Amino acid sequence: MTPPPAHGPADLVITGCTALVHDTEGRIGFLDDAAVVVRGGRIDAVTTTPDVTGLQAAERIDARGQAALPGLINCHTHTPMVALRGLAEDLPAHEWFNDWIWPIESNLTERVVGLGARLACAEMIRGGVTTFADHYFAMDTVADVVAESGLRANLGAAFFSSQGPAGRAASLEFALRQRGAAGGRITTSLAPHAPYTVDDADLAATAELAREHGLMVHLHAAENHAQTDNSLERHGRTPIEVLHRTGLLDVDVLIAHGTGILDRDLPVLEQGTGRIAVASAPRGYLKFGWDTTPVRALSDIGIPVGLATDGAASNNTLDVWESMTLTALVQKSTRRDPAWLTARQALGHATLQSARAVGLGEEIGSLAPGRRADIVLVDLAGPHTQPVHDLAATLVHSARASDVTTTIVDGRILMRDRRLLTVDVPGTVRELAAELPALIDRSHGKRIQEYEG
Repeated sequence: MTPPPAHGPADLVITGCTALVHDTEGRIGFLDDAAVVVRGGRIDAVTTTPDVTGLQAAERIDARGQAALPGLINCHTHTPMVALRGLAEDLPAHEWFNDWIWPIESNLTERVVGLGARLACAEMIRGGVTTFADHYFAMDTVADVVAESGLRANLGAAFFSSQGPAGRAASLEFALRQRGAAGGRITTSLAPHAPYTVDDADLAATAELAREHGLMVHLHAAENHAQTDNSLERHGRTPIEVLHRTGLLDVDVLIAHGTGILDRDLPVLEQGTGRIAVASAPRGYLKFGWDTTPVRALSDIGIPVGLATDGAASNNTLDVWESMTLTALVQKSTRRDPAWLTARQALGHATLQSARAVGLGEEIGSLAPGRRADIVLVDLAGPHTQPVHDLAATLVHSARASDVTTTIVDGRILMRDRRLLTVDVPGTVRELAAELPALIDRSHGKRIQEYEG
């Protein structure tokens, strides 16, 4: 807790809430009757409501009966894929990709990308997500939507080796041009799709570019055990060993999924000299019948595991609250240990670990002075969240995305009292509906790539 400065009006003061805070070791705690003071897009103080009684502010929010949390972070998604939500269900991954998703993605237009991204941003704002990491196509369009919506994002333009040198060059050009856009809310990554679609030479060149330009790399790797088995059969190396061989573990890298990480991969990851993180989206793994990300093993070697949803085409929602709940429950089930993951540990993954995963560990992920003012308010008054004996358990196992009332990014209110302020959802839905017949037409017989997992 810090006292507010004694002079000067604030931009925003939130009072009467119960604030989720971290101690110096990153452990979760709660401050009752808390006040959060915002100036210049950053948190200026986290104190008590009586301490700010006389403080002038341009805007005040009375948050009695609500919890204040750092904004949630979706560490791996494909926002435009909301246009494919529920289109291909109950299929193994190879059919899902080869017969449905990759033929349909050959029909993508910038207009569809923009409309899908806009609808995704609305969904995430409503669910208390303030930052997301996206890895897709036509990413300049997604960047425009981020700027309009007010969200924070790390964006990467995906490429395959089948595109030749132009694919990698375009990913770099996008990353350099959009880095720092939207008033600094956009950070960027290089985005090779995966080791099975990007060859070793392209991966090694990507690592060199990342090192030269100070960029993170965001890619899929060891998505499931079938991919790992195929990699071992064809190349004699796991996907993680491929990343090591090509230098990608010696730069900052965000690995999506990792459910196919083997025990032999753990010392390889531990020896990497870059800032390595993994994004886990458990709902999709349950749907595809995959194993889950080895969260405990990764945590034991100091690898942050952030929460994610993947795209809505596979996950159906962009609900990070659900990802947090499922992460806790699936880890208990797979480890046969009810004491792992605890509710506080799950909140740690949702906050500071997710911030570190997207390369913003010093900027977001906690309610503390100097951090960006990315804040969500959660209504605790519903019958499904009462009574509150343990607030951590209530947030992880009882609260829902629909309990979020207010979403704030950089001190700007994007949703207040459940009313979206930056995205026109009905208009976006109408426009997207008109594009769907052409989008889902697979009669051309083309695919953007071949899935080998």
